[in-house]
Amino acid sequence: MSRIPVVVLGATGMVGQRIVQRLAGHPQLRVVAVAASARSAGKPYREACTWRLPGVPFGEVADLPVLPCEPDAMPGRPRVALSALDRGPALSIEAAFRDAGWAVVSNASAWREDPLVPLVIPEVNASHLRLTAQQPGSGYIVTNPNCCAIPLALTMAPLHERWGVEALVTSTWQAVSGAGYPGESAWDMVGNVHPHSAREEDKLQTEPLKILGKPGKPASFPISARCVRVASADGHLLSIQVRLTGDPSPEQVAQCLRDWEPPIPPIPSSPRPLFHFGLYRDRPSPRFDADNGDGMAVTVGNIERCPVMGIKLFTLAHNTIRGAAGAAIANVELLHALELLPRA
Repeated sequence: MSRIPVVVLGATGMVGQRIVQRLAGHPQLRVVAVAASARSAGKPYREACTWRLPGVPFGEVADLPVLPCEPDAMPGRPRVALSALDRGPALSIEAAFRDAGWAVVSNASAWREDPLVPLVIPEVNASHLRLTAQQPGSGYIVTNPNCCAIPLALTMAPLHERWGVEALVTSTWQAVSGAGYPGESAWDMVGNVHPHSAREEDKLQTEPLKILGKPGKPASFPISARCVRVASADGHLLSIQVRLTGDPSPEQVAQCLRDWEPPIPPIPSSPRPLFHFGLYRDRPSPRFDADNGDGMAVTVGNIERCPVMGIKLFTLAHNTIRGAAGAAIANVELLHALELLPRA
């Protein structure tokens, strides 16, 4: 079967690079065009892009010319766009592609709060894709969540399904790669940690509710979040204290996570097992666990009794793979599996 042609918007940034890297040799998807800002347009990708990732650079597209982020500039009308654009330009550019009949799968935060735009983790809420039929234009936009909201919602999904979450408190220790390049200054990060300066806590208190609820009706339990940037390269670590209906034991919670089967067709980017479990008291940790499941698994550890909330645990995921580029690719794979992609 031939690979589905896709374009990458914002291809020169760190998330765009991750998307390009992970689509090299992908069994279902093939990059046929890369697009970025006007200052990069017209250059070969290898010249326009300063590669910031380990491994073989530029994927399969080193010699492709960088195009402007306009639907009419795309060759052959592939009709599927993976967007790694910043929030500001994403609003108008992604809307233009949607209105031109494209499926836009976005990592940007621009559309996450729109009630008609599904905020999707394939293993958790594939049913929310029905919202795409209500969007204006002849195409649609699908977004993946914030890089910490993904491991939080993934870890809570089996527990909320079985018992119901009544309240949740979380703190995050977030890697510097989450700020892109050049990201945080050395003065801020060397020998230091600091509270997150963006709207991260707001996102973490709202996005999981949209994901774990029903289409158009978010879940209603309260979430309190604190977010901190730390001097690790990749991998966001979260502590979670959660009150579950029925007060299950730590052993029951661990077994629920082990037994959970995501209710979706198999897709290439969803690992089995989805959850890994820390072997020791000092795990999960970014250096040793962020790459589990090719960067797409969630690693859980220290599931214990909490004297205040009932259950406490740690969870960790790779922020630029499961939390960004890999999440967007998985959503395209899901749309393909459900036969929801437009025809090229």
